[in-house]
Amino acid sequence: MPDAVGAGAASGTQPASSDEAVPSQRATKAASPHLTGPARVALIGVHGFGAHHLENLERLSRTGAVELVAVADPHPPSPGALPDSTAVHPDLQSLLAGNHRPDVVIVATPIQTHAPLALATLASGADLYLEKPPVASLADFRQLQEAAEASGRSVQIGFQSLGSQALAAIGELLEDGTIGTLQGIGATGRWVRDRAYYKRSRWAGKRSMDGVDVVDGVATNPLAHAIATALRIAGARTVEDVASVETDLYRANDIEADDTSVIRIRTDAGLPITCALTLCASESVEPYITLQGSEGTAVFHYTEDRLHISTADGEHSQEFGRDDLTENLLEYLAGGAELTSALNDSGAFMLVLEAVRTAEPPLPISPGHVLWEGDGDAAHAVIPGIEDALERAIGAHATFSELALPWARPAEPADATVLFDDGGRPLAVQRTGARLNTGLAPRPYLHPVTTLGGTVVTDHLPADHPWHLGAGFALQDVNGTNFWGGKTYTRDAGAYVSRQDHGRIELLTADVDEPDTRQLQWLGTDGQPLLTEQRTLRREILGERVWRLDLGTELTAVVDVSLGSPGSNGAAGSGYGGFFWRLPACSGSRIFTSDAEGEPAVHGSVAPWLAWTASFGEVPGIRSGQPATLVFGAPAESADPWFVRCSGYPAVGSALAWDKPVALAAGESLRRSLSVWVCDGELSPAAVASLVAPGNTRRG
Repeated sequence: MPDAVGAGAASGTQPASSDEAVPSQRATKAASPHLTGPARVALIGVHGFGAHHLENLERLSRTGAVELVAVADPHPPSPGALPDSTAVHPDLQSLLAGNHRPDVVIVATPIQTHAPLALATLASGADLYLEKPPVASLADFRQLQEAAEASGRSVQIGFQSLGSQALAAIGELLEDGTIGTLQGIGATGRWVRDRAYYKRSRWAGKRSMDGVDVVDGVATNPLAHAIATALRIAGARTVEDVASVETDLYRANDIEADDTSVIRIRTDAGLPITCALTLCASESVEPYITLQGSEGTAVFHYTEDRLHISTADGEHSQEFGRDDLTENLLEYLAGGAELTSALNDSGAFMLVLEAVRTAEPPLPISPGHVLWEGDGDAAHAVIPGIEDALERAIGAHATFSELALPWARPAEPADATVLFDDGGRPLAVQRTGARLNTGLAPRPYLHPVTTLGGTVVTDHLPADHPWHLGAGFALQDVNGTNFWGGKTYTRDAGAYVSRQDHGRIELLTADVDEPDTRQLQWLGTDGQPLLTEQRTLRREILGERVWRLDLGTELTAVVDVSLGSPGSNGAAGSGYGGFFWRLPACSGSRIFTSDAEGEPAVHGSVAPWLAWTASFGEVPGIRSGQPATLVFGAPAESADPWFVRCSGYPAVGSALAWDKPVALAAGESLRRSLSVWVCDGELSPAAVASLVAPGNTRRG
């Protein structure tokens, strides 16, 4: 399970707040302006990002806004890089002793030095611009807050993306409902960093150094802006604005810190924010924040200040300007602006950093799941498929562990158990789904299901439909409750609409006397049971290349219920609901029954069996695809039509309510049973017919 901290995190997690009195006010206007002319500025750290500050200060000096009076760095800049009037010191202590009287000190030094340098600056009476992240621990942050309050000085934190003028436009579109109700935020960053990146300094890639916290991970340094920007959009600024933070940290490089991680945050208002980040992509892509609305999405590319909005009315993009944070600080000190990135407004981000700092060390990714591109120090790690994994994570608000990626931590036994195996080789894992986001209609399901040869033939939480969960049973409409996940098709709207109507299916304690039988309850949006279910799951090995999964369900109505689908609510051809099997990405698919072939012919047909043969599991550069065949046997109790999708996404279902609802009175039951033959290799129609012949069929 991911590590977690938070003010309202679940039992066993670390609380976010303490009993200490910490200033929480947010900066607005300077109460007593004290900057009346060109600001005397000192820069601590002239290399790395400090070089950017040097360029910016040169620009500001040409406008007469600043005078660079001194710099400090143990490695002084090259001759001619500074104005002749600028003093050069080896450290902050000697700079402050030099009687330069700086109005503002900019600190652009390694993370672990931020706290002592910031405290010394405030004690000197100067205002402070402190690069991100502010400091390396929540305790240091609280100490810095107290020092700033006591000194009366102002602190600007260098989250440059917060200066984007797009943020005001985002606030307006959320207020006016352009994308409907904000349901979640995803932050995605995928960059390339080579071996040289981690050799640029002693502290690069370190969690700590010489007993001092560094916390130089993907989420806390290179892609920290993704998290800070997502938090700002969500209105989460202080520690108190965050209910919980969970971390799922990994590393492909030979470093201490994480280079590939999911950070899952929940605000005090209940809004999920999921940040999926990596420095092990195949190519660098500009990071972006995705606002998931009930009526559309808005994607903010924060390094480009570009906003793309998608709704039913169409799509459009707009680029914005950006306010420089140094200029903003100077304007604030002159009494003419609000402080864009105030210290106190970094509390929510610091809670994330603290969760990373206190988490278990990042799990090394097995070399078998990492490719190296390039040579020597220019070589960089690539995790094949990481781009898809990032999209899945933000779409489902899931961690890498919950996505069951082959290199990720295994799920907790309470959440996922091996249901069937073959001499120690797992054939099917049962997941409770209990931790899933509410909008996915949490429910039990099977994933991964594999052939005897080890080919995975199920998928779950895909980016295209995050609510598709392996193999299992679900319905989109039970008395108006959506047990399927995603949007709900309504007859009145004649379309899929976003509603807070999701139920959940809970797996109860297994019957010790009948290990193949499981009891479940279907709970409505109000938590009251609508259905109880008895589900049976059995397996039989039929040879070296074939095993059969037998599934049965008996649904019993607790109250009078109507079991429906989009099809029964007016969406022609979309009668999915009941048994459903989401397949993984595959190639060369062939779909056929005893008398039809191809998606158009098979979809909506009634046939005793349906076969799907394809090549599964290809990972470029890692492994080639393997042929496998799935044969789905129709339920013995009813001639339900087959639901098939191939061109858009790969899935098969047996539709319980294809074009009309099924009514059950309280106490009345409905039963469906199916068999699935899971086969290595490609089977012909004749071979499938032989496989499903009566002598090979047993119902669960």
